[in-house]
Amino acid sequence: MTVLCLDVGSTWTKGTLVSHDGELLGTAQHPTTTPEVMHGISEVLSGLPAAERVVACSSAGGGLRLAVVGHERLVSAEAGYRVALSAGARVVHVSSGKLRGVKELRATRPDLVLLVGGTDGGDEDVLLHNARRLAVARIACPVVLAGNADARAEAESLLSGRIVVSTGNVLPDVGVLDPEPARRAIRDLFLRHVIGGKGLSRGNRFRRMVRAVTPDAVLSGVSHLAALQTDGAVLVVDVGGATTDVYSAVRASDGAERTVALPPDRRTVEGDLGLRRSAPGVVEAALADRLLTPEEAEFLAREAEFRAAHPSWLPEDPEVDRRLAALAIVVAVRRHLAYVGSLGPHGARLVVLSGGVFRHAPSTEVFEDALREDPALRPVVRAATVVVDRHHVLAPAGLLAGPVAAGLLGSLVR
Repeated sequence: MTVLCLDVGSTWTKGTLVSHDGELLGTAQHPTTTPEVMHGISEVLSGLPAAERVVACSSAGGGLRLAVVGHERLVSAEAGYRVALSAGARVVHVSSGKLRGVKELRATRPDLVLLVGGTDGGDEDVLLHNARRLAVARIACPVVLAGNADARAEAESLLSGRIVVSTGNVLPDVGVLDPEPARRAIRDLFLRHVIGGKGLSRGNRFRRMVRAVTPDAVLSGVSHLAALQTDGAVLVVDVGGATTDVYSAVRASDGAERTVALPPDRRTVEGDLGLRRSAPGVVEAALADRLLTPEEAEFLAREAEFRAAHPSWLPEDPEVDRRLAALAIVVAVRRHLAYVGSLGPHGARLVVLSGGVFRHAPSTEVFEDALREDPALRPVVRAATVVVDRHHVLAPAGLLAGPVAAGLLGSLVR
């Protein structure tokens, strides 16, 4: 059996044809066609042999925008934030404690609200207060309720008439993080409500194809990839025009003890780091991190402003784009490590670079040098092999499972 895996992004729709044993049979891409994405999908289908099955992931329309409303920032809200990231969502708002108003939350235009707070049997007051405020404010988007189990029924009653999915507490006890129930609920709501609500296609065919939000599919692909490693962690850096996403997966035997245990796979999103709309942010962050001299920063700032104003522009000489990408990698991985902590005692044994700037580069040398020459990153990537996801296999692997996914990912670990 052959499977066509589609990744419908905000800019490009990519197709990957895979055999029953995970062999890559072909790829095709076409600009994403909004407001009717099926037009672009049809063009991709026409460029590949017919498949017996078609599945898709999507980040078109801005992906999944999620707001986290929690109890105490360093515990409940932080746990909710990590769950949201690992579920493939872009966290656009985080609040902690009792909500006084929802103006800031509303302004971020979330697709979903993750409502958390209190350990099971612990404080109920903050969770119930926030449920009441969300109900009165009539925030239109669905709510995932993943807080104190003892307050669940009353919180559901307060949110009556809304789309609410109740699930297990993300922090059932002090120091215990249980992300999977909330992750499943977020995925389910995304597929049932968010995809349809973004107006990406008139019919139901596209909705039936979509199995996951794209970052969630990539995160699953990273987990499959880590399972193929004998030791050490996998680190994936995806540099786009508007964001730089960093994913890591640490084998269970490599995990370090933490106050709140982390899921084995993690994702962070840097909304100020990109090669087009967010290019000025790369220069600003690199200068703040002392990765640039004032002279180079002045030159790159002019180049970055032009790219931000002309996001579809393609340069004849990609040298500046590669320099910006190298800086984005360093800043983004630094932030990722500061946020998720250790990648285990062995560090990263495999670094995967994803994005057009890497696929079109003649080698990975400039990017490897940026990683290995940075004092903060050198200990983490010293023993790592650096590869490029040239055929865009991580998201398709995340849509698949078992030997098929392993076979597709083989090109990255050989």
